[in-house]
Amino acid sequence: MATTDRARVSVFGIIVLMLMRVAIGWHFLYEGLVKLLDGKWTAAAYLKSSTGPLADWFGRIAGDPMAMRIVDQLNIWGLILVGGCLMLGLVTRFAAFCGIGMLAMYYLAYPPLAQSPAGGLAEGHYLLVSKTLVELLALAVVLALPASVLGLDGVIFGPRARKTDSAADDVAGMPPVSTSRRHLIGSLAGVPFAGAFAVAMVKRKGWISHEEKNLQEKADAMSGATIKTFDFSATVKDLKGTLPTGKIGNVTLSRMILGGNLVGGWAHARDLIYVSTLVKAYHTREKIFQTFQLAEACGVNTFLTNPVLCNIISDYWKSTNGKMQFISDLGWGNVVEMVQKSVDNGACACYVQGGAADLLVEKGDFDTIARALDLCRKNKVPAGIGGHKLATITACVEKGLIPDFWMKTLHKTNYWSAQAKQENDNIWCTQPEETIAFMNSRPEPWIAFKVLAAGAIHPKDAFRFAFASGADFICVGMYDFQIVEDVNLAIEALGGKLERQRKWYA
Repeated sequence: MATTDRARVSVFGIIVLMLMRVAIGWHFLYEGLVKLLDGKWTAAAYLKSSTGPLADWFGRIAGDPMAMRIVDQLNIWGLILVGGCLMLGLVTRFAAFCGIGMLAMYYLAYPPLAQSPAGGLAEGHYLLVSKTLVELLALAVVLALPASVLGLDGVIFGPRARKTDSAADDVAGMPPVSTSRRHLIGSLAGVPFAGAFAVAMVKRKGWISHEEKNLQEKADAMSGATIKTFDFSATVKDLKGTLPTGKIGNVTLSRMILGGNLVGGWAHARDLIYVSTLVKAYHTREKIFQTFQLAEACGVNTFLTNPVLCNIISDYWKSTNGKMQFISDLGWGNVVEMVQKSVDNGACACYVQGGAADLLVEKGDFDTIARALDLCRKNKVPAGIGGHKLATITACVEKGLIPDFWMKTLHKTNYWSAQAKQENDNIWCTQPEETIAFMNSRPEPWIAFKVLAAGAIHPKDAFRFAFASGADFICVGMYDFQIVEDVNLAIEALGGKLERQRKWYA
């Protein structure tokens, strides 16, 4: 009885180990084929954003087009060949060794230390231990097994492999069985899985052609574990028209632009200090891409962002063939350097960010703003100036700094938190009436931002107020599940009767 029980356990163990090898192979093969079928996939953005000890080396590779092409091909075909061999049990030990090497490089690119890298590029991490490391250790187990355990190696290498199998059976406590039928059946164990994989990929290839359409038609942002009921069921089919566009220079922009604060994790949440972390956790790489795809389907063709997110938008273009444009706000650092970085990464327009421009004007540093404008124009992209304070805009005009477009905050101040005695991240346009009057005198296109006062004003009221007050475009931060509703409200505001005094300058 003891011998029989021990044999049963050993058979079960061998089968489980074979399934583990096949599962890892399936994962590798899938990742490789998806990248191959994409046609435009590249690891450049992944390498540029590396946070590990080899980050500088990875960065140099990403900056060399020839090296990057070699790395991309090695990555794609390495995944495919290692995956296929693991699934079939073909040259198993060598495939496992190569797979361990690849996983080690992935692990070193994004070691799971104190913080997760920005942009949602890292997979689950648990302080030193990550999913990549777990899979690496599982491959080490495969490497330690007899090469022919339920794989094609048992057929190809014949008696030598069968002898190894028999030795493994003895160690595991299994009665030695050496019939050719047993070895043939066992050696072909991975073939049905390879067939199932092929069928699944063929089906998925058909699904991929519909994937973008499905993402566009349904905003997938429901969280099920909640007592309260929310309706996130609006789809592209619920759009009430086409979102109008305008032009700044030669760039065609949707009248509503997708703001970048939520995607970047910069949430103006007043004293709710956890919100920025929550927003970052929500906007994984996949969620950002879904948001962009849905926005494009709804007619929002432009995203406004900080240069730190250049890699994400570049990766989106390469991974999805998306056409979302982006305007760079040049950040808070050296705005002149950020112009070149933004242009090199495909920005369709740049502007000196509102807070940065406010500070530069307060210091009397108009030369920096002028150099930023000049460099933008030398690179043939529209150049803008932003401002939270009206004094920033008026001072620039007085100094003769006339941009191709303005970015100026605009919202009413009759909401609850605006009535606080002190400004504590609760108000961004302290002079709305004066702003409207001054901007009415300016012939440059105007993109109004903070129109919702960071969520304090309902979009239905905010959009109509902004367009009626003279804004040519509005920049609005939106979660994916808000896009369809907000686009409809913008279409409604633009299609209705606006008591607008300022001409349309875009």
